[in-house]
Amino acid sequence: MPRISPASRAKKIKLLLFDVDGVLTDGKLFIFPAPAGVEQTTLDHPAKRKEQGGFGFASQTLIEAKGFHAHDGTAISLARLGGIKTGLITKRVSETVALRARDLKLDHVHQGIQDKLTVFEEILQQEGLNASEAGFVGDDVIDLPVMRNCGFAVAVANARAEVKKDAHYVTPHAGGDGALRDAVEFILKAQGKWKQVVSEYICERSPVNENRRGR
Repeated sequence: MPRISPASRAKKIKLLLFDVDGVLTDGKLFIFPAPAGVEQTTLDHPAKRKEQGGFGFASQTLIEAKGFHAHDGTAISLARLGGIKTGLITKRVSETVALRARDLKLDHVHQGIQDKLTVFEEILQQEGLNASEAGFVGDDVIDLPVMRNCGFAVAVANARAEVKKDAHYVTPHAGGDGALRDAVEFILKAQGKWKQVVSEYICERSPVNENRRGR
C-alpha cells in the first residue's frame, strides 16, 4: 500500500494531544522552595506513587518549576480558532503544569499517567473521534504507544531517535522552543486554514488595526 503523506494525515486532525516534559518544555526540571502560604493541589497522586518515582514531588515545601514558550501558548489559541481541540497527557504531576493548562484553557488535562495509550483511547471515546482524527506530540519512548496508534504522530526536534523513527513529522524546533507551534502550523496549513486563522487571531486582539488594513 502507498504510504500516507504527513500532510494527508494532518488534514484529518480534529484533536491534538501532547506530552509536557521535553515537548512543552525543554525537559529540564527546576526544584524550588514553595512560597509561604501557597497550598499545592496536585500532591495526592505523587504521594500514592512515591515508591515508583518519576511522578512528581509529594511535598508542600518544594515546587517543581518549568519554562514554557509563548509561541506554544499562541499555538493553542490558533488551534482553537481552527476547530482543533487540545490537551496534554503526562506522567509527572506538577502544580506548574496545572496552572499553565488552566491558563491555556486546554480541553483535556491528564497528569500522573503512565499508561498514556489507555487515556488516549478514553479521550477519543469521549470526543466521538477515531484514531485517524487525533495527533500526538512526543519526545521519549513512553510516548510511543500513543504515537503508534494515532493518525498523526509528531516528534519534536530533541526527541530520542526511536521516537523520531516512528514519527510522521519531526518539528524544526525543539521542545520548549516552539515545537508545539510547529505542529499546529503544519496541521492548519495542511487543512488550508492557516491564513484565515491568523487573520482571526489578529482581529481578536487588534480589531481596530485589522479594520484599518481592510480599508
